[in-house]
Amino acid sequence: MSDTHDDDGFRDRIGTINEEGKRAWIYPKKPSGKWYKYRKITGWFLLAFLFIAPFITINGNQFLLFNVLDRRFNIFGFPFWPQDFYLVVMCMVIGVVFVALFTVAFGRIFCGWICPQTIFMEMVFRRIEYWIEGDRNAQLKLDKQQWNAEKIRKKGLKWFVFFVISFAIANVFLAYLVGSNSLIAMVQDGPASHIGTLVALLIFTAVFYFVYAWFREQVCIIACPYGRLQGALLDDESVIVAYDHVRGERENGRGRIVKNENRLLSGKGDCIDCKLCVAVCPTGIDIRNGTQLECINCTACIDECNTVMDKVGLPQGLIRYASEDEITKKAPFAFTARMKGYTAVLVILTGIFLGLLFLRNDAEATVLRLPGQLFEQKGDIISNVYTYKIINKTANSLEHVTFKLSGIEGEVKLVGKPDFKVPKEGMAQGTLFVEIKPHLLKGDKTKIKLEVYDGNRLIETASTNFLGPRHF
Repeated sequence: MSDTHDDDGFRDRIGTINEEGKRAWIYPKKPSGKWYKYRKITGWFLLAFLFIAPFITINGNQFLLFNVLDRRFNIFGFPFWPQDFYLVVMCMVIGVVFVALFTVAFGRIFCGWICPQTIFMEMVFRRIEYWIEGDRNAQLKLDKQQWNAEKIRKKGLKWFVFFVISFAIANVFLAYLVGSNSLIAMVQDGPASHIGTLVALLIFTAVFYFVYAWFREQVCIIACPYGRLQGALLDDESVIVAYDHVRGERENGRGRIVKNENRLLSGKGDCIDCKLCVAVCPTGIDIRNGTQLECINCTACIDECNTVMDKVGLPQGLIRYASEDEITKKAPFAFTARMKGYTAVLVILTGIFLGLLFLRNDAEATVLRLPGQLFEQKGDIISNVYTYKIINKTANSLEHVTFKLSGIEGEVKLVGKPDFKVPKEGMAQGTLFVEIKPHLLKGDKTKIKLEVYDGNRLIETASTNFLGPRHF
């Protein structure tokens, strides 16, 4: 990346594309400082959570599971079935509102601190690159030199380590998709027994390798739509990583340090135009140009600028978390009406979600009349035939499941057995007959309710229609 910067054209092109339209490779300087230390702690915690979560179980349920093929989902240990998909959708909506609220209040903080793409790129792959190839200047020198033994050794080692980590990430994602127990069983069986899974793993590995070895920051700049939402969500009261242009520019703009110069008297701003904030930026932008699509609020420029300010004897905070109103009007952070609106929506949705979650039954029963069958009259009894399906959403089996009529006298007879068992996180289905005396029916179609019991414990109710003879 060139050290020159076109202040007039930064909004006409992205920082990773040069004037010829070709990829301008980013060589960010290795960050250091207070905020980077906090980001490392946050990143390592989230990485540990990502790698450990699929191997944690609660009441026999994997902590997080997204098995699309078998339509089984576990979120924080709660099992969800296709019938509970409305809860999954509501959970996703809550997540979107939560991210929108934090964007309105604190800008693109999700991207810089929580996003898996940023954490893997900056806390794993980029750190490996620094370890093997060195800092910014060493990487620039290595890429420009001829392919000799040193370059082959360093590049080869880096690419090999990138592939190994990409393969490990693909395996972790597979644990989220098929379950950690299934993944462990596949590993024990060996790759020869699961060729299809191995091919899928290698495809995912190739995708991760492509993203982190080549595409890199382009994901945030080009592929991810979240950055484009900033224009709709941010305002002058949003706290973002911002350059204090009032202090940095003053009357005569920024300028290099001149020995024994009083910058207040000369009218120069505190920015000494060292461009280290540009050199350390992982997306190659100049934060001094204001809020930009490419900025992921990673705070690397804050740490670098604070270090420079300490060296030249000027106050820290030239680049900091601040709103435009704080910089121009000295206005403190305020919980605006828009933030209150998002918060209210978030609280309401979360309350509804928790209510639906805890009111959800452990089992779900569906009872349907057998297609094409009317009723059968057996003496003074009317009989209807039904099919039933019981889904057990818990990690414990239901041992003695039976049906009873509710609100009307009659008898329920299961075909072939007095009761049945539903395995944990499984399903049972079969056929049953309902027999009711004609004088108890309200017409040719009567709504009836069937209660489902596991032993003496009521676990679910199901409604259906009972057909009888037409009354004239």
